Amino acid sequence: METRVTKLLGIEKPIIQGGMAWVAEYHLAAAVSEAGGLGLLGAASADYNVMKDYIRKAKELTKKPFGVNVMLMSPHADDIARLVVEEDIKVVTTGAGNPEKYMEMWKNAGVKVIPVVASTALAKRMERYGADAVVAEGMESGGHIGEISTMALVPQVVDAVEIPVIAAGGIGDGRGMAAAFMLGAEAVQMGTRFVIAEESQVHDNYKDMLMKAKDIDSVVTGRSTGHPIRVIRNQMTRQYLKMEQEGASLEELETLTLGALRKAVKEGDVKNGSVMAGQIAGMLKKRQTCQEIIDEVLLEAEKLMKL
Repeated sequence: METRVTKLLGIEKPIIQGGMAWVAEYHLAAAVSEAGGLGLLGAASADYNVMKDYIRKAKELTKKPFGVNVMLMSPHADDIARLVVEEDIKVVTTGAGNPEKYMEMWKNAGVKVIPVVASTALAKRMERYGADAVVAEGMESGGHIGEISTMALVPQVVDAVEIPVIAAGGIGDGRGMAAAFMLGAEAVQMGTRFVIAEESQVHDNYKDMLMKAKDIDSVVTGRSTGHPIRVIRNQMTRQYLKMEQEGASLEELETLTLGALRKAVKEGDVKNGSVMAGQIAGMLKKRQTCQEIIDEVLLEAEKLMKL
């Protein structure tokens, strides 16, 4: 399935793995790239040396293109932006901020820049500053979310910009991919589906919780703080939402969630940790390799679109 996105990134299949904090490390990114998609290393708040090690290890596992997701709120964002150029990474996605100050450096180095956007205004701005494509991410996604659903956001972004649009948020199978393409997207980004991949290094407790999740099990915390995050409900979210309702301060809420994602991903504490996942978690029923996931999604999408 060739699109402007596959040509732009030098990949075989228009499927991108989300750059999820603590989840998107080198085993997963390399496996997705080897399967024909685009794997991403999630920089999150990791420092220069940690990311340099991740990049080197990913290069040992695959010779195919992979990218880095730069979280622009990170105190190490400047270092990671520079590292991308030093290590000859060809694709960068960005989140949690505006990448304009790095654009010139990246473009001069031949890096393809793909910001994640949650509105048409930001998509148009990113196009003006030289973005090669955008990821239009709806509020169905896991982790930090915007306010518009994928179904409403994608076609509006497609109409607003000339560059290719990648759809994200609530996409977990071939039906979601086909729907995204009908809305004008030229690739999809999936996060939650890849969390339970065999190559994913996420703790089994986390994977099991996602596979047991029902359609109503995702909740959004942090709306009062201006930083809404979609997670699977647990003991921590119940306490958080209660405190939020009672008017707890930002400091009190942050104390509750400090290190909570790492606690869930690495330690398997799915009661007190932050189990970030999208609304498609209720669709997850089996563990598969990245190759099996990508092939299954693509085959189903092609059948539906009769390619």
